[in-house]
Amino acid sequence: MSRFNKGGGREMPEMNTSSLPDLIFTILFFFMMVTTMREVTLQVRFEKPIGTQLEKLARKSSTSFIYIGQPTDQLKGQYGSSHRIQLNDRICEANQVYDFVMEERGELAEADKPFYTVSIKADHHTPMGIITDVKQVLRKAYALKMMYSANKQQ
Repeated sequence: MSRFNKGGGREMPEMNTSSLPDLIFTILFFFMMVTTMREVTLQVRFEKPIGTQLEKLARKSSTSFIYIGQPTDQLKGQYGSSHRIQLNDRICEANQVYDFVMEERGELAEADKPFYTVSIKADHHTPMGIITDVKQVLRKAYALKMMYSANKQQ
């Protein structure tokens, strides 16, 4: 008869971790590709008007967006129900657009400054007086390239 060794001397083999960095890098790369960063939280709601002619932005990095519309339901108590102007994450008046444009243009690289564009995203119910006020301030700031955002006509 042979002798059986009971429980003595056996150890758990070590886990092979040589492929772990590759796996972590693959997961990191996947999340970097899939995730998008929200730059601006909308504080005004707007329905884009339907456009008949569309032009794609050439350089989105050298474009500033101005949102015009009624405040969201959460902000109606603070700002009322009249149309407001949103610059990045703050609601402002038309005369503050000048400082916004100068600040945004100052952050651009020298090569991108000639391509600086202001895109106005306004609700189709916005009174033309507010848009005219914004356009007048943009002219004073010498931001002459303007675009209006709209939905594609269906």
